[in-house]
Amino acid sequence: MLRPSIISALVTRQVLLYTRNPVRGVELFFWPIVQLLLWGFVTMFLQKQAGLANDGFQKFVTFFIGAIILWDALFRSQQGVAISFLEDVWTRNLLNIFAAPIRMTEYLAASFAVGFLRVAVTALAMAGIAALAYSFQLFQFEWLLFAFYGNLMMFGWTLGIVSTALVLRWGHGAESLAWAIPFMVQPFACVFYGVDVLPGWMQSIALSMPAAHVFEGMRDLLSRGEIDAKSLLLAAGLNFLYMAAAGALFARTLRTARKKGLLVKTASS
Repeated sequence: MLRPSIISALVTRQVLLYTRNPVRGVELFFWPIVQLLLWGFVTMFLQKQAGLANDGFQKFVTFFIGAIILWDALFRSQQGVAISFLEDVWTRNLLNIFAAPIRMTEYLAASFAVGFLRVAVTALAMAGIAALAYSFQLFQFEWLLFAFYGNLMMFGWTLGIVSTALVLRWGHGAESLAWAIPFMVQPFACVFYGVDVLPGWMQSIALSMPAAHVFEGMRDLLSRGEIDAKSLLLAAGLNFLYMAAAGALFARTLRTARKKGLLVKTASS
């Protein structure tokens, strides 16, 4: 059984890193806002240059802005898990964490909570800017917004666990994967285009990813005003399957790291 006091303590430590050093908070806002402004205005510029004022292109702009905001949910949740682990590596606190009576599930649950907080902060900022700059209302999705965010955060947490396992196994040389892994799956996640655009072999991979079903659902909702609930249920089922597999990978990697002394090497390098 998870112990809330342990999880709360781990989350509090991560939050204090931001509150006591405001410079860290810049990263939460800077890149998401720059990306939203940059690509949002690029699409509007293309619309004006091409002289396109039809509904089709206007929907494309809406698709693009919605995709940027939702993609950030996946990326931030993944970063919440991966960066929380790397913070312990960089500050040489990793051995203290695993020497303490902290269960693996509690450590991961705290990382999930940190990821959720990162997503919540950036989502509110991006929603406000999208409303002011592009008249895009994120909350037009109503209750489906929770389904979109829930599925994307679960997939992000899964990728974060995988990133952590790789760093734990291969050491500092694999740290770049903490940022690279989300972008490795982005072409298959169909963030900015439909699954039908991809070649056949890529479509099979895309449909096996929860994120592709979420972004397809977002586009269906914006264009037709309805969504196939089965696609979101399929995304949720895939998420639970992948998260269980990622958890098993992390547990196995942690056992191997302890057995071969990789944990000490990673924590002290």
